[in-house]
Amino acid sequence: MPWLEISIRVTRDRASLVESLLRDQPVLALTLTDDADDPVFEPGVGETPLWPTTCVTALFEAGTPVEPLSRLLSLVPGIDRPQQVNFRTLDDRQWERLWLDRFQPMQFGRDLWVVPGDQAVPEQALHVLRLDPGLAFGTGTHPTTRLCLQWMDGHDFMAQNVLDYGCGSGVLGIVAAIKGANRVLCIDNDPQALTATRDNAQRNEVTNIIETLQPEEYTSSDVDVVLANILAAPLIELAPVLMARLKPGGYLVLSGILEQQADEVMMVYRPHMVDLSVTTDDGWVRIDGRKMT
Repeated sequence: MPWLEISIRVTRDRASLVESLLRDQPVLALTLTDDADDPVFEPGVGETPLWPTTCVTALFEAGTPVEPLSRLLSLVPGIDRPQQVNFRTLDDRQWERLWLDRFQPMQFGRDLWVVPGDQAVPEQALHVLRLDPGLAFGTGTHPTTRLCLQWMDGHDFMAQNVLDYGCGSGVLGIVAAIKGANRVLCIDNDPQALTATRDNAQRNEVTNIIETLQPEEYTSSDVDVVLANILAAPLIELAPVLMARLKPGGYLVLSGILEQQADEVMMVYRPHMVDLSVTTDDGWVRIDGRKMT
């Protein structure tokens, strides 16, 4: 069946009012997205920051009268131009199938692949990470994750202990387990991230290797590899913690760093590291090296 979609473009301070008005109507779904190019990077747990200009999209059953909705939205201050409200009819589609069609198996380096759902594994794939479509909010498509996976493809994790700090959906930690790690500690301050990590670990049959913890629960040390795909500010703040957990001679892989932030992050870690290397991808940076012995 077809659907009626309404898109409303408003400033950040009006988005909650639009959302509240529409929730009192027979709306089927509400989505808030960036209407410009103002990314919101990794908010804290429980925070829901919005963009300066926000697009509120509402989905209704086909045949829903448009005029009452238009009058309702006209009550919102600042909605006074035709281009701020858009009505259109959408044909019914199998949305999960459409998502899977867009998300094809992806190769990282030579032997590492990420495969969605139950899609066929490429014959040349040696190490395969499978992700559930419903949990794929960390899939390897973002440059920061891609940079880490490319490094991991060339590293031998056999019998090593690994720390994935800020694990998200557990992509990095699970890949380490798939590649032979002895134990992988996945740390995140978001309980939903830890749930997604456990679900992905089960899907990839590595639950006996993966351990999920919140930061305050983690007290052990001596890991062979530290993986941290978070943002520059927490990477700088966490430097003493991460370096204390890493064995002498162990490998450090940092990502989530914008190019203009690389020097600042390097300055913090350089006194403890050797063979530091910087790799860029679409404006993002990976820093990797080994801890001094």
